[in-house]
Amino acid sequence: MLISARSFLSGMVPILGGVLVFIAAHSKAASVEDTLLKKGILNKDEWAEIKTEQGKARGEQENDSEPQESFPVKVEYNRPGFSISTKDGNWETTIKSRFQFRASYPRDGDPISPDDFRDEDEATFNIRRARIKVGGHGYRPWLKYYFEYDWPSNNLLDWRAMLERFEWLQLKVGQWKIDYNRERVDSSGKQQFVERSIVNREFTIDRQQGVMLYGHLFPGTFVDSRYYVGAFTGMGRGETSNDDDSLMYMARLQWNFLGRDLEFSQSDVEYHVKPTGSIAVAAVTNKSRCTRWSSSGCGNLDGFTDPDLAEPGQFRVNQAVEEFAFKYRGLSIQHEFHWKKIKDKVNDTETNMRGSYSQAGYFPHYLISAIPKPLEVAFRYAFVDPNTDQSNDIRREFTVALNWFFSGHNNKLTFDASRLTLQRPGSGDFDDNRARLQWDVTF
Repeated sequence: MLISARSFLSGMVPILGGVLVFIAAHSKAASVEDTLLKKGILNKDEWAEIKTEQGKARGEQENDSEPQESFPVKVEYNRPGFSISTKDGNWETTIKSRFQFRASYPRDGDPISPDDFRDEDEATFNIRRARIKVGGHGYRPWLKYYFEYDWPSNNLLDWRAMLERFEWLQLKVGQWKIDYNRERVDSSGKQQFVERSIVNREFTIDRQQGVMLYGHLFPGTFVDSRYYVGAFTGMGRGETSNDDDSLMYMARLQWNFLGRDLEFSQSDVEYHVKPTGSIAVAAVTNKSRCTRWSSSGCGNLDGFTDPDLAEPGQFRVNQAVEEFAFKYRGLSIQHEFHWKKIKDKVNDTETNMRGSYSQAGYFPHYLISAIPKPLEVAFRYAFVDPNTDQSNDIRREFTVALNWFFSGHNNKLTFDASRLTLQRPGSGDFDDNRARLQWDVTF
């Protein structure tokens, strides 16, 4: 079959157009297609078609380069959270929202007195937590910041800035949950049970304002460790100064005894292929009007003067904790033992307290494949002895839990059931049962 030169050139027009665009883009010489037109090799229709192809190719090149030149910011969903960042990596902001819906019977909280156990039973439903979290870095990836706001309580819970250029020496300033013990530092959205144990109320340091040095030493070795040393106002969330000239001082040392770091998060939803564990000790000393702390700030334990009525620096609080945590192939174990001493300079008294919890969870699918993979079973035991010099005054908690993880800790359903007991000298023994169902979701 014979093909005319004109037909051949007509079929080659799109290819020639692309080639000519490339030549024109890399040369300042006269247009090649114009030269071919003058010599009669191309007619006007072919010349016009090549010009059209050149325009299309040029437009595609401009469209490909335009976003990088005129819009150096990218927006994406990081699951969870929406992230806005610059393409040079120096600026990033991530926004997350978290909601916690809870139903309880016959009560939601932990009964701590005989009157609490005598209260009428009632079913409750509430939005336990509804928060917005904003975090990221600016100027450099190691200059970080974080804010957390709780809508139901109308409180700014966290605000802090971190300098983390060196792994072994880092700095944090602001307000946050002090890195004292694992159960409290573990986010309420990354718990194994509906709520923390009965130990938390008596022994948590909670949120404080201040400054802290911390770092990761010898990572990946037998002596893989983390340390935390800080000074704080000691008056709890929202307080910028102490009530006297004293500060709260805290120190924590964590040994990752298998050479692998263990993050602050409960349940082995990550499925650690290699065993990972930590042993930690920490201590705190403080002098103020406070005998306990919570998300509400400075507070008092039962039997101690209310902070609003106490004298400045009335209570010297010294406390320490021993901690163990371990995760391996769906199994998680966590334990803490607390000791606390409160010296009341006004009433000239000294009170020693003890408390402890131990909990374990497992995904039975890894033992019996017929059991759904998202299901976790967990158990916890805890006790609080509010005064070691008195007998028969201990509170205890026995709790079992079922977790269903739709998307790890970001979307999960938790059911737990507890047996709660109280011994009170002169009043007898008290006990009660409690059931709670909670949906925790983060977007």
